[in-house]
Amino acid sequence: MNTSTVILQHKRVCNLIVRRKIKQSFDIMTDMLDNVSVGGIKDEFDELRMTYLNILKYTVEGINDPERQKIYLKLLQNILKLNDRIKQDILACHSGWYTYSVRAREQREDRTRGGNIIQSVDDLVFKSRLDDLLSSAEIEKTDPEGERAAEMERLSGIIFNHFWLSDFYGEAEESLMEILLRSGRFPWHDLASFVSAITLSSLRIWDPAKIRLLSKLVTDTTPHVAERALTGLVFSLYYYDDRLSLYPEVMQKVRELSVHGNFRERCRIVVLQAIKSRDTERLSKRMNEEILPKVVKLRPRIEEKLDLDKILGENTEEGQNPDWSAMFSGSEEMFKTMEELTNLQMEGSDVYMSAFSGLKRFDFFRELRNWFVPFYPDHVAVDAIFRDDILGPAINELAEALFKTPFICNSDKFSLILNMKFLPAEQKSMMLKVFRMELEGLEQMKYDNELTDPAAIFRTTVTQYVHDLYRFYKLSYFKNEFDDLFTSRLDIYNSLFFREICGSTADDRSLADYFFSKEYYDDALALYLTLIRSVSDDAELYEKAGYCYQIAKEYEKALENYSMAALIDPKTWTLRKTGLCLRKLGRSEEALTAYQRALQSEPEDLTTILMTAHCCLDTGRYEEALKHYFRVEYESPGNVKVLRPIAWCYLMTGRYSEAERYFERLADTGLSPFDMINMGHLALCQGDTRKASEHYISALSGGEMTPEAFMNIFNDDASLLISKGVNADDLPIVLDFVLMNLKKDF
Repeated sequence: MNTSTVILQHKRVCNLIVRRKIKQSFDIMTDMLDNVSVGGIKDEFDELRMTYLNILKYTVEGINDPERQKIYLKLLQNILKLNDRIKQDILACHSGWYTYSVRAREQREDRTRGGNIIQSVDDLVFKSRLDDLLSSAEIEKTDPEGERAAEMERLSGIIFNHFWLSDFYGEAEESLMEILLRSGRFPWHDLASFVSAITLSSLRIWDPAKIRLLSKLVTDTTPHVAERALTGLVFSLYYYDDRLSLYPEVMQKVRELSVHGNFRERCRIVVLQAIKSRDTERLSKRMNEEILPKVVKLRPRIEEKLDLDKILGENTEEGQNPDWSAMFSGSEEMFKTMEELTNLQMEGSDVYMSAFSGLKRFDFFRELRNWFVPFYPDHVAVDAIFRDDILGPAINELAEALFKTPFICNSDKFSLILNMKFLPAEQKSMMLKVFRMELEGLEQMKYDNELTDPAAIFRTTVTQYVHDLYRFYKLSYFKNEFDDLFTSRLDIYNSLFFREICGSTADDRSLADYFFSKEYYDDALALYLTLIRSVSDDAELYEKAGYCYQIAKEYEKALENYSMAALIDPKTWTLRKTGLCLRKLGRSEEALTAYQRALQSEPEDLTTILMTAHCCLDTGRYEEALKHYFRVEYESPGNVKVLRPIAWCYLMTGRYSEAERYFERLADTGLSPFDMINMGHLALCQGDTRKASEHYISALSGGEMTPEAFMNIFNDDASLLISKGVNADDLPIVLDFVLMNLKKDF
């Protein structure tokens, strides 16, 4: 059975059920049932089908049943659940995935232990047995490698796998999590990893009970638990957004959560961080293709000028490093780029993905659970470095500094630690020096951030966790077994739960402006249009909506919004944008009027002067265009590009000697194929056909312009040439001469 086919069929059934197209969904499920291994699934399908037939029959016969709508809703839920079970059964039998091999192993071990201690016994027996296990697995911190530590690690793995691999939760799972939290026997990092297991399970197969459990954990005070629970909750509700209308109890639970003080604000933090992940691939590509090659070229200068003591400094909050300017002297662009990356890092953007993507091949990452374990100084991966001659004596400082740094996610911290033992001795010593100097600064920075931002710890933890999730979906050995959330638009702000809980005007405005600042214009536009429906007298909303349409090249819609903005609050900026859109639409006269009005308000603005000149040129007002171009040339003497339209205007006004002079000035800086064509036109107007042909051939000989493009330009300009006295009969002859000469026919 083809795995991709099963996944596709499952998605089609889900979409059909949500749209209340039951008959079509049954047809697809009938086909899927040929591949299931559990006979009871087919019996359940037949029961659901019969229930639906009865609903249809009673409805058509006009029988009034006050419970019909509830029965119908429950039926839809049961069909979705059965569809999910069919998918899981087929994948377990035919996919060969790691997920199902682990589940089969756990089931075998359950049988060896005498049954599943979580599912197969009633709550009282289960709680009693778990307490016994916890008691026997309790460890002393002084014996990290003892048998009890190994037993605790084994038990943690069993619990993680249970939460991850259970398709549907019951009271036992809720009881299990409660016991784990209040037992005091499991450290915070294990509890945090269990929350990730619940999230993985929720994203693997929908279950309202998992949503309820995540909702409970959102208010827990254990480190990293609430952050991971809310991230899992938000991602799950987004992933299953189309189903939520069928589960009113889930939406009610989210509404109840929203009344808690910081829930909505924390939701926005998760949503913003998820959206920032869109930039990760672009940043990684930029690092690999643009920044790192430049750094390699700068390496001799960096090695000479980089002084670690001064670079890190005593005050990590002082802003730009004063030595950067010297280090990047002669490479100002590089300096600006590094400054930009630093700012992105401070905002929570994932700038380290490319650096650490190659360090995920350690055996450590072959265990799925390890992708979700928060980094902590006492982890066994850190303990292993105690035996290193150089790192061992200072491992506590190193691990503590790494634990506290907010800019590296947990997965990358483990990568760094695991890779350190393979570094040359000199690099190990340098790393220790860096981390020692960082440690004190990190403490101060953490303290300052918590003073100025009450949500700092939550934001940092969520940022690191989203980066961890991104790496799991993109880099792990298991990525092909999971539906990658990060390939979607992650437009969580459009989901049902977010619109109901966090969709206030202020929230939408904040998100829209963030999208706008990051050039996510499609996202920003959707929110601006939503805002305009409720806030109709805000000129800035119309301006930004207009700009989004302009970027999308929907100039008519952009004009509509710019016009509304101008009615509310006339601005020169709006006039300029109106002129630009009109010009793009070919409405040159109207564009000229708009730019002339803008020029009256800002007579010294070079951009407005230049655009006014362009409109004059478009409308054939060459003398007026020249006046404006001369102002630009005077105010911006190094601007070579302005020479081109000046030369053209002189050509169009018949002042050929002046046009020739400007073309000669252009030649000193390098001529484009278009410049050579225009020089050919000038020669034709002057009656020098051979010189014109030479210019045309030069335009084509460089290979930058195709003969087809040349012919189109030449034919488009024919009427202008004829208006300047060029013999119309000569034009096809000149064109053929150029093209045949290019093919060496002469």
